[in-house]
Amino acid sequence: MYLVSSCLIGINCRYNGTSSTNERLRTLVKEGKAMALCPELLANLPIPRESCEITQRGGQRYVLGKSGKDYTQAFVDGAAKTLDKCRLAGVTKAILQSRSPSCGFGKIYDGTFTGQLMPGNGLTAELLSANGIEVYTEADWIE
Repeated sequence: MYLVSSCLIGINCRYNGTSSTNERLRTLVKEGKAMALCPELLANLPIPRESCEITQRGGQRYVLGKSGKDYTQAFVDGAAKTLDKCRLAGVTKAILQSRSPSCGFGKIYDGTFTGQLMPGNGLTAELLSANGIEVYTEADWIE
């Protein structure tokens, strides 16, 4: 069973109220081979919501909004709830939205809100990977 980021199957749950629909992933869900979740919705964040990026200070990672507001705990909660649901459903692989502070895997925005990328993982992607779930982005997943 796969986990797929909800925004990748056409659910308008991205921070700006849009989606990034991928028809192949949408088909996986329709066929019952995948379930769709959004960690940020599981954390009760609204749609739309402030754009967030991960930054580091003093060796700690924080998820900050463009305004400087700290959203770290909400993203941590969303990641934990996503892992719980994956365990219950028997998810072994996740296909997540690239660059996101929740779902990005391999590269994420660098915390400057300038569109620059850096090596790293979003909080959900990191937690899933650390718990034995294979993580891919929509850009690098091949069925």
